[in-house]
Amino acid sequence: MKRFALAAVLLAAALAGCDGQTTTVDAAQGGSGVCKPVTATLDKADITPLPGKPAPALPVTVDSADGQKVTVRDVSRILPVNLYGSIAEIVFSLGLGDRVVGRDTSTTFPSAAHLPLVTPSGHDLSAEGILKLDPSVIITDKSIGPAEVIEQLRRSGIPVVFVDDQQTLPGVSGHIRAIAAALGVQAAGEQLVERVEADIAAARVAPPGGTPLRVAFLYVRGAAGVYLMGGKGAGSDAMIEAIGAQDAGTAIGLSGFRPLTSEGLINAAPDVLLVMTEGLNSVGGVDGLLRLPGVAQTPAGASRRVVDMADGVLLSFGPRVGEAVRALADAVAATCT
Repeated sequence: MKRFALAAVLLAAALAGCDGQTTTVDAAQGGSGVCKPVTATLDKADITPLPGKPAPALPVTVDSADGQKVTVRDVSRILPVNLYGSIAEIVFSLGLGDRVVGRDTSTTFPSAAHLPLVTPSGHDLSAEGILKLDPSVIITDKSIGPAEVIEQLRRSGIPVVFVDDQQTLPGVSGHIRAIAAALGVQAAGEQLVERVEADIAAARVAPPGGTPLRVAFLYVRGAAGVYLMGGKGAGSDAMIEAIGAQDAGTAIGLSGFRPLTSEGLINAAPDVLLVMTEGLNSVGGVDGLLRLPGVAQTPAGASRRVVDMADGVLLSFGPRVGEAVRALADAVAATCT
């Protein structure tokens, strides 16, 4: 694929376009017809809980992922919080959503939208706000903090259970089991694991026989001046690989999230750029994204092949991850016709 020839030919058109504008790509230059930005959306915006209401069997003593044993005696007022919103998704999917008393910034699905935020400053927990909610148990992971707030909550007598914070497709089942165990609903946990694993298996896309698309995940926050590219282990790589594509960051040796550089992005030569919706909005949409160093000089930037997906969905790795994989695959396929 003549990636840089394509970028040179289409650079001016890409920079001058408006959001949603389509770009015609010459197939002889490595494109595949008319391309455009696409938003990946789930068929259903809300959580689908398991049928029936599980009856928690309490008390339970569980091994918290931070090395402590924690006894949970009351799950009438649950506070599920982490960076990704995945813990809240699991609690609601288990059928315990009516017991949840607060939410984090990433928990945005409709049935939780009315709950008070306990992360008023981005993703930092507010001890005062949490204590006012009087939770009977907190389920969290190490992706959120500060640690001092967690310790303050524990000293106040609230059981705090940590689950593993590894964001991978195989890790979803372990998260569900750990959370179900801490809430005394192990049987419901197994039901949910069965449903989610079937969804993931059905959603996966086998890599094509030829060269797979290269997709780069960019984590951008314009107001904060944060511009990162994902690589191996970032979580975005798992979603990209699940749709049969190649993670561009991993392909050039990146791990986790690394600062976005013009040289690195051009070297990665992504065919498609993947971003979170709020991140895309924060830089001024597709046009603003194309003005970031190196973006317009990639095949993806030149052809405006940009896919955005809601922040609370793309990297949540919760029970809706199978649906997210399907939506992402459909959106990437729709960028060029």
